[in-house]
Amino acid sequence: MSRSERDTDQDTTARDDSAETPDGSPAESERARRLTAWHGAKRTLSGPPVATLRERLHHLTADAPGAYDLDRWPDIYGNGDGIVGELERRTADALGTEAAAFFPTGTMAQQVALRCWAGRTGSTTVAGHPLSHMEVHERDAYATVSGLRMVHPTHAPRLPTAKEIYDLQEPFGTLALELPLRDAGFVLPDWEELTSTIVAARERDAVVHFDGARIWECTPHFGRSLPEIAALADSVYVSFYKSLGGIGGAALAGTEDFIEETRAWRHRYGGQIFQQWPTALTALAGLDRELPRLPEYVAHAKVVARALREGLAAAGVPWFRVQPDEPLTHQFHLWLPYPAEVLNDAGMRQAQETDTNLFRTWSDESPPGLAMTEVTVGSSALHWTADDIRAALTDFLDRMQKGHRT
Repeated sequence: MSRSERDTDQDTTARDDSAETPDGSPAESERARRLTAWHGAKRTLSGPPVATLRERLHHLTADAPGAYDLDRWPDIYGNGDGIVGELERRTADALGTEAAAFFPTGTMAQQVALRCWAGRTGSTTVAGHPLSHMEVHERDAYATVSGLRMVHPTHAPRLPTAKEIYDLQEPFGTLALELPLRDAGFVLPDWEELTSTIVAARERDAVVHFDGARIWECTPHFGRSLPEIAALADSVYVSFYKSLGGIGGAALAGTEDFIEETRAWRHRYGGQIFQQWPTALTALAGLDRELPRLPEYVAHAKVVARALREGLAAAGVPWFRVQPDEPLTHQFHLWLPYPAEVLNDAGMRQAQETDTNLFRTWSDESPPGLAMTEVTVGSSALHWTADDIRAALTDFLDRMQKGHRT
């Protein structure tokens, strides 16, 4: 499985609900088997429970009355006094910004933000990380669609330092920072490192944009509120499904005049959609339900990671890695020295035969023979004790070893 396939599979787990096979392809059949196994599990450690469309509609109906007044009219092209406008106001309030604009996708939102900053700064050069979502998962949209170019202050698996920003050999108009940096293991700098990097960018006459798709869960690590974190940047992109459980959607937040400009470009990029009330409803429900619980998920992720390390060491696995050693958010990477196919098969059989779903999808990585999965600790993981995790891991490894030998 490629990185882009893993992105589709894991980033959209919360809304990847259908087990249908529209084209009958082997990949679709495998996906259907995987979703069916996950759906049937009574205990899930990583990721939210998988639900069918009928179940998602039921959850939406249950959540909706508390999220918004259902006697109001549906939105029309995101008019400001409807449900989309309410979501924009709630998002701006949560981040402490003057305004926010709803976007159907994060890829569109980020392109629009960087395009607007290019116009304002006079520079089409963006400083960003080679492991950033824009570089790895968006098919170079910033370059091929928006005419921008990216330079890399560092190739290390972490956010750039202030020195690396100062040492960049060419000027740039925007520094884009992904918080947390997902493909390095959902890593974050400490607060002093982050603020010094931003000072360096300002001293180089650049603006700062946060790819904050998962910024919601950064507050425990930084020990700062969302408004304090967002105030460091000139613009912030957030996702409504990666951590909040919505069916999609994103937003850009910033000053009133900047957000008004992004609304114009949103229309040009095809983001002026007729009605978006189902997406907005799930986003509002996520702000109510999931946002307050994220610190609890982050704390429990440390318990989960420690139990996995202990269980793998006790089992004598020849090499493994939990990245980072202690999670900084409620997500982290787990690496094992086995083919992804074997690990995925063991996980599916464990879910089918024991009603326990320990991991989601594994992907083959380099060098050959290594595989990685992203562990996401949410509400379904909170009742798992360290003993529960070690016992389920032992069962998973036994199944994996049998599959690996055959």
